[in-house]
Amino acid sequence: MKRLTLKDVARMAGVAPSTVSFVLNGKAKQMRIRDEVAQKIMSVVNQSGYEPHRVAVNLRTGQSKTLGLIVESISGSFFASLARTIETEAERLGYNVVYCSTENNAEKGGELIRMLGRQMVDGYLITPAPGMENEIRRLLQMHKPVVLMDSYFPGIKAPYVLIDNFHGVQLGMDHLFERGYRKIGYVTVDVSLIQLAERQRSYTQALKKKDIPFRKKRVLELNYHDSREQNLATLEAFIQENSDMDAIFFATNYLGILGLEAMGRLKISMPKHMAAICFDDHDIFRLYPPGITVIEQPIEGIAAKAISLLMKQLDKQSGPLRESQVALPGRLIVRSST
Repeated sequence: MKRLTLKDVARMAGVAPSTVSFVLNGKAKQMRIRDEVAQKIMSVVNQSGYEPHRVAVNLRTGQSKTLGLIVESISGSFFASLARTIETEAERLGYNVVYCSTENNAEKGGELIRMLGRQMVDGYLITPAPGMENEIRRLLQMHKPVVLMDSYFPGIKAPYVLIDNFHGVQLGMDHLFERGYRKIGYVTVDVSLIQLAERQRSYTQALKKKDIPFRKKRVLELNYHDSREQNLATLEAFIQENSDMDAIFFATNYLGILGLEAMGRLKISMPKHMAAICFDDHDIFRLYPPGITVIEQPIEGIAAKAISLLMKQLDKQSGPLRESQVALPGRLIVRSST
């Protein structure tokens, strides 16, 4: 079936092609096109199923009204919530979102950036994987609107929005100290991301402030690429080898979920035998008895600020960004695990 053209719509509506173009681009009132004419054109468009050719619209307007969103994982609850909030906010502003994930693979991340470039997206919202530095630099050199979320690369002056990771862990550690815990373990993962480094630095600093000796044996770094069962076995062994620990701080929510399973297998009761706290909330933590204490990420705030920074870059009249590197505070939610 032959694709309908703008000229076909103009002929069916009995108007000039330029009139159809003005209406479809939201310039009916600006060009003083009568309401009844605009309504007739839109009626023809809706009934005929006409869709503007993306490349043609882009060349004419300089915008595709599409944003590229690249996250670490589609399955992760944090990234799913972030994507959902961004999509809602983008729709409100008249933009569509193309959503894809890297699974923390830099090569895949580069391929996704190039794919989105071919689709002529107007801007990029990216939670960067380790090793994507050159791809981000290239976007900046090409003056492409881009905002990093959840992480960033020191030394690359790209706008970013994330939680204040250092302060978030401080909140959690202070809470544990107030509850009388001193032998606190820490579980993280071997991924070179600034947010994970900041969380671990905060854990170490919190111990130092309380004059509690740092014990390397109480820190476990799991292999990101190991299977779930492998990591579960490693975590169980870590807990058994540190039987004197009175609390564990999990650096991410998926590590926290793994921790709940390990502690369950070992029949450890929280907080009677050992307390647990996790960075980032999850539905499981609200439902799992006794309820897991967490540092909640400001997902809506991150999404709204990232979209705002991107829109300011897309607005050629707004000038340079006054605030381009944003760290938002997290919130301690105390439940019965501590």
